[in-house]
Amino acid sequence: MTIEGLYIIIAAMLIAASSALVGSFLILRKMSMMGDAISHAVLPGIVFAFLLSGSRAGLPMLLGAAATGVLASLLIELLYRKAQLPQDASIGITFTWLFALGVIFISSYTGQVDLDQECVLYGEIALVPLDWLYTGAGSAIAPRAIVYGVVLLLVVGVYLLLGYRGLLITSFQNDFAAALGISTAFWHFSFMSLVSVTTVLSFETVGAILILAFLVVPPATAYLMTQRLRVMLVWAVFWGLLAAVEGYFLARWIDGSIAGAMASVAGLNFMGVALVKQVLKRKKRATAFHTAAVK
Repeated sequence: MTIEGLYIIIAAMLIAASSALVGSFLILRKMSMMGDAISHAVLPGIVFAFLLSGSRAGLPMLLGAAATGVLASLLIELLYRKAQLPQDASIGITFTWLFALGVIFISSYTGQVDLDQECVLYGEIALVPLDWLYTGAGSAIAPRAIVYGVVLLLVVGVYLLLGYRGLLITSFQNDFAAALGISTAFWHFSFMSLVSVTTVLSFETVGAILILAFLVVPPATAYLMTQRLRVMLVWAVFWGLLAAVEGYFLARWIDGSIAGAMASVAGLNFMGVALVKQVLKRKKRATAFHTAAVK
């Protein structure tokens, strides 16, 4: 394996670990499609950031995308709580509307700016070794995606360590948490902000499809294996890391898309665990039936 391949695997593993931790709580809150919604809804924020700054530098784009991601979360919650729409309908309406606005803005400025849907929405993880961060003196630090991945994992880890109890009770017993005086609105919007930051920092590197796969599939796989949240988080990270490594070597073997291979392997891992669970369940039922028949 080359050093470039190692950079790609490390970047993917960092994003997979962060996404698995965040995605576990999304699944528990029955909001697993929020990652997809935010990854599309941030488009107008990216356009506005470019128009205001006149630059495609990472920081203005990140701030614009993060702000729009939080706005999308607010709109979804407003439609769900105030308009009494189902949550999936609220997500669908919000992200399609914001995404459509972003497409309109881009098409309106096509002649003036070098910006399109492809460059802002669909990252390419194979390019990780080519994009480096440098010191002021011009010395290379590390690939940008790896630096962002480390920062993201630290942010997610600190948030979960400090807010684990609040997230736990509001994810399972939201009404009970409110009765105890816990600010459910704070935990909801702070967590949605974390989802926005995770999605925005990740999709430039791995693309919208892979970030959604990392947010949903490894946590869903872990969900099949245990009913304990702490154990689920560990298994979710494990399956995310495994998909990153397996997917890279699969892509090299078939000479195909790295992001596509990682997402495909994650799905295959999920199907394998689901199949094993069904087999064990049938064996348990058969054993119980045999025991009852003998008695």
